[in-house]
Amino acid sequence: MHINPYGEGPVLLAEDLANDPPVDLRDLVRRCAAHDVLVESVGPEDYAGCRELIAAWLTVVDAEEVADRVQRLNALLAAHASHPRVTDHAGTGWHLHYRESGATLTGQLAVLILTGTALHLTTRGMNRLGRCASSDCDRVFADVSRNGRQRYCSPRCGSREAVRRHRAG
Repeated sequence: MHINPYGEGPVLLAEDLANDPPVDLRDLVRRCAAHDVLVESVGPEDYAGCRELIAAWLTVVDAEEVADRVQRLNALLAAHASHPRVTDHAGTGWHLHYRESGATLTGQLAVLILTGTALHLTTRGMNRLGRCASSDCDRVFADVSRNGRQRYCSPRCGSREAVRRHRAG
């Protein structure tokens, strides 16, 4: 069975790339592989393209109103995704792609991350992306928790904020 790649994984990849930007193209490719992204085509423009993609994705994360978040995400999907098609391009099993064959790494990541974000938000809740609520942190988080109430990027930030509240109270 081939697992749908347009789910939680791409959103966590985007979170990783936003919080710890790759230092170069080689690092980007390594990080994609660590997130189980099958990299098909890499060009010298992909490093800058990926950084632009993550900057655009962060506008979705930072949208304060749901309608604004949806509008930004829909605009990005319209610019990057194509009609769905069934493929077995890698011989790993039939699955859906929302991109043209032969896409650059940036194009591939755009469709994975944006479609993954759309699925993440529509199936888990439109509030499932955000910035850490800690007073000294602005890292991004994708809330994949069961209860959907994540406010901090990590348990460490949550604990530090709890200590601050305790000491202030």
